[in-house]
Amino acid sequence: MDLGAFSVSLSVRDLDVSRAFYENLGFAVFGGDPEQGWLILKNGDVVIGLFMGMFEKNMLTFNPGWDSGASALDSFTDIRDMQRQLKARGVEFVTEVDESGSGPGSFLVVDPDGNPVLFDQHV
Repeated sequence: MDLGAFSVSLSVRDLDVSRAFYENLGFAVFGGDPEQGWLILKNGDVVIGLFMGMFEKNMLTFNPGWDSGASALDSFTDIRDMQRQLKARGVEFVTEVDESGSGPGSFLVVDPDGNPVLFDQHV
């Protein structure tokens, strides 16, 4: 099961302050919408998301169907297949994707230490 592109999604208090901090570390804005309170930054293949007021905790994010440049992959494991495989392994879900649908969708699990792990398919 290929989980797709990986990033760390950070819950930030001040988008501009966080942006400046990560730009000083060598990251550059890659996408997002500051008017909506979010930015995606890259440094090489490393991707972080800055999200103001969208969720409580930092989380790990996997994007099935995307490479690290947010380009669609020709072949990937659909999020619904991932969800079925993880359920078969006994993983518990906080939110689930509608398995009868297709295209974009997401689900959320929490690791044993309380860290949220988001699977968010955009294709």
